Order: sequence, then structure tokens, then C-alpha cells
Amino acid sequence: MRRIMLAAALAAIPFATTLPASAQDAANGEDVFKKCRSCHRVGEGAKNLVGPQLNGLIGRKAGSVEGFRYSKANTEAGEKGLVWSEEELMTYLENPRKYMPGTKMAFAGLKDEQDRKDLIAYLKQFTN
Repeated sequence: MRRIMLAAALAAIPFATTLPASAQDAANGEDVFKKCRSCHRVGEGAKNLVGPQLNGLIGRKAGSVEGFRYSKANTEAGEKGLVWSEEELMTYLENPRKYMPGTKMAFAGLKDEQDRKDLIAYLKQFTN
């Protein structure tokens, strides 16, 4: 009986170590980022478009990309000390206009929590 229980437990290990439902999936995040690409870029040579380039976003002060004209709301948030952490981005990306009234960002937001987590995982790849 002990051998059967041990065998069952060992057989379950690969399933237990796969990504749990709440883990971040950067590959899915890359797919989610397609919704952002009309305004933002990441990666080597990324430039500001309608929105700022997002390289180095995690840990960056809000409203601080050189050469980009931010809304007054975003600039003031940065001046007040807002730094884009994963937690802040989770809330912001759900509903940018609710999080930061006055933002120029026209995107309605990502209602799906897992999509937000995955997008953040993707963006983290472009943070030093």
C-alpha cells in the first residue's frame, strides 16, 4: 500500500510543479500586448508613439520617459512618488482612467486578472 501511495505521489509531481492558475505566463503576455501595440513599443530600438515606450517600466517613476509628453495627471503622479510596481500596474491596467483620472491613455483596460499578470510578466522581460 505504501508503494502505491508513493508511486501516486511521485506521478503527481510533474502536475504539481506546472504553472498554477495565478502564475505569470510571459508567452500569453506577449499575445495580450498586441492590444497595446497601437500606442506602445518594447524591445531594442523601441520609440515613443502615441504612448511612451515601455522598456524599463517596472520600477520606473510615472511620467518619466524622456521626450514623451505625458498628461498632467501622469506627470503629477510621478512627482508625488508613483513608481510602477507590479501591484500598481495590476490596478492601473484594470481601468487606467479610474486609477488615474485625467490620463491621456484611451485604453479601457484589461478586466481579466490573469491577462494583466501575464502582460506584466511580458513587460518585465524588458526591465534591466
